[in-house]
This record gives sequence, structure tokens and C-alpha cells, in this order.
Amino acid sequence: MTDHPIVGPGHTFGSVTDRISTMVLQRRTPIGWWLGFATGFALLQLLLIAVGFLLLLRQEWRTSINRFAEAMTLFAVSCAAFYPVFHTGRPWVAFYWLFPYPNTMGLWPNFKSPLIWDVFAVSTYATVSAMFWFVGLIPDLATLRDRSKSKAWKVIYGILAMGWRGSARHWHNYETASLLLAALATPLVVSVHTVVSFDFAVGQLPGWHATIFPPYFVAGAIYAGFAMVLTIAIPLRKAYGLEDFITMTHLENMAKVMLATGLIVAYGYSIEAFMAWYSGNHYERFMMWNRAFGPYAWAYWALIFCNVLVPNTLWVKSLRTNPVYLFVISLIVSVGMWLERFVIIVTSLYRDFLPSSWGAYRGTMFDWAAFIGTIGLFLTLFFLFIRFLPAISISEMRTILPEAELKEEKG
Repeated sequence: MTDHPIVGPGHTFGSVTDRISTMVLQRRTPIGWWLGFATGFALLQLLLIAVGFLLLLRQEWRTSINRFAEAMTLFAVSCAAFYPVFHTGRPWVAFYWLFPYPNTMGLWPNFKSPLIWDVFAVSTYATVSAMFWFVGLIPDLATLRDRSKSKAWKVIYGILAMGWRGSARHWHNYETASLLLAALATPLVVSVHTVVSFDFAVGQLPGWHATIFPPYFVAGAIYAGFAMVLTIAIPLRKAYGLEDFITMTHLENMAKVMLATGLIVAYGYSIEAFMAWYSGNHYERFMMWNRAFGPYAWAYWALIFCNVLVPNTLWVKSLRTNPVYLFVISLIVSVGMWLERFVIIVTSLYRDFLPSSWGAYRGTMFDWAAFIGTIGLFLTLFFLFIRFLPAISISEMRTILPEAELKEEKG
């Protein structure tokens, strides 16, 4: 036993409470706290800058795939826009009213509706993505302008190149614009899928009203995105002999990202099931049971197979470095992500609160034709892209060559 008391003498219950609670409840914050907080917050920004620089700007392996990944994003947004536009009924009339036009007629859209949030988020995302993609193309368009033998194409590429001559000022402006657009696009990737998830999360239907939706929709978007990039990259490198540019390092890194984001998506599925049980809400419990064992159980278990079980084989290095296997996996994940949306939407709507409104959903011939037609739209745009524009950034690929590093050292 020590001779020194563990509490100073003379204290009562009241004095202990007063002394400790005053630290929190005092009206004026001490200057020392502000100095300490400012120091810690400044160091935190240093951490964010360092991590952001390493993760966003020092990933040279992405150079070979970023061009057609950005193009894929734009084409996918074009396909996605098809559905809300034509489901408004009369798009030539109704679609106009979704945008915040000048309020001369006193008819602003309902900003409380998450569908309006979708319009803002997706249109902003599409605009910034298109600008980022086009700015990255400018040096390559100038290269095509200078190397094209057709006068017509020289004019077309020249107009699109916007007078690019490769001067120091041009490169400075190009790098500044690319950095600013990248800084805008990065948070937009998170925000747009978060806002889309709010369409479901703010609803009251069982299976939709879930706080896990925003983070796992973002992870699901990255998961599905890399699956689609693999689906495109593997045949492209084979058909055009691009194995030197899209190497096994690229494919393996993409497989690792798919594995990581797939685990996050699997965690989201498990949290959905756990919260349905833990909430004690019998509607939520019925929804989860019906999802797993009801009439659409085939879709749920196919989803688990495609998005959870099969991608976990990527832990094996020999499999994640096999292009044929990765191509098959990417197709399976793409099917699984479509099934995810099908399960979320259909299993909550066809068995809602009122048994009198229950009914099975079966897509009509026109539903399936519209869906398959959007795949055709995507493929049409993508094949036009790889025929008339460089699928891989020429200017960026040249910067990572050993020759470029030697020139930089000599300069």
C-alpha cells in the first residue's frame, strides 16, 4: 500500500462532480485547448494530404486503364439515364421539370424528393466525368491531328485538340485542370452513389430502410466498376496485342481491388440480415426470410454465389493472375450486381405491408428488350470509342517510360 492518497483531501461528492464537469460545461474554452486542437487538426490534414497523394496521385499502374475506365463511366451513365427519362411518361414534357430552371412560373421541383437529388448528383457526376475525360484526351487528339493522313480527320481532331501545341504553358494548364477536375470527381464518386442509395434508405419499405446502404452502395459501385473494367480490358489487350501496356500487374491489382470491395459488399449483406433480426421488427424479419426462402429465393442465393462466394477465390494468386479466370469472374460479378438491385427492389415491393397488394413481378418482353437494348447502347458507344479515339492515354504512358525518367533527371 502506498502512503500517498489517490484523491486529494477535502473532496466531497459535490466537489468531485463540480471539478470534473466544469471541464466540459465551462462557457469559455481555454486558449490552451484551442492551441492543442489546432495542432492536432493541422497534423490530421497532413495525414489526409499524404494518404490522398499516395493513393490518388501515385498509382502509376492505373495509367493503362484509366482512359477506357472513364469512357465506360460515361457510357454507363448514358444507359442509366435512359430509365428515369422514359419512365416519366412523356419525357419531352416531364423531363424538363426535373431541373432547377429559373423560377419565373413558381414551379420549382420538390427538393425534398430524393429523385430530385438523383438528378443533381448524376448530372453533376456526368458533367465532371465528361470534362475530366475530354481534358485527358486533348494531348492525344493533337497527336492524332498531327499523324492523321486524312484531311477531314485532321480538321476534326484539330478542332477537338483546341489548338494544343505541347508548349510549357499548355502542359501547365493541362495539369492544373486535370488536378482540379480529379479533386472534384473523387468526392463525386462517393456522393453520387450515396445519394442514389438514399432513394431506398429514406423509404419506409422493409429491406430499404437501412443505414448501411450509402457505404455499401459506394463499395458496390467500385466492385462492379472494376469488374466491368476487367471485362473490357482482358479482351481488348488480347485483340489489339496490348499485353505490354495492360500487363498482369494491372489485372492482378484490379483483382485485389475487387476482392477488397467484394468483402465490404458481403459485410453489407450480412449487416442487412443481422439488423433485420436484431431490430425485432417483424416486417423486417419477414422481408429477410422471404428474400432468402420466398418465391425469389433463387435470385437471392444466386446473388450470394456471384458476389460473395465466387470472388473469394481471388485469394489464390494463381487464379487472380489467370486472365481467362478473371474474365469469367468479372462476368459473374456483373451478373451478381444486377441481381443485387433486382433483389432489393422486387423483394420489398412485391410483398409490402398490405397482403391485398401482393403480386409477383415478371418482366415483359418490352422490359427485357429495353434492358438488353441499353447493353447494346453501351457496346455501340464503346466500339465507336476504341475505333476513333486512343483507348490508352498516349501522353501518360510516355511519362512512365524509363526514357522519360532519364530525361527528367538530365533536365
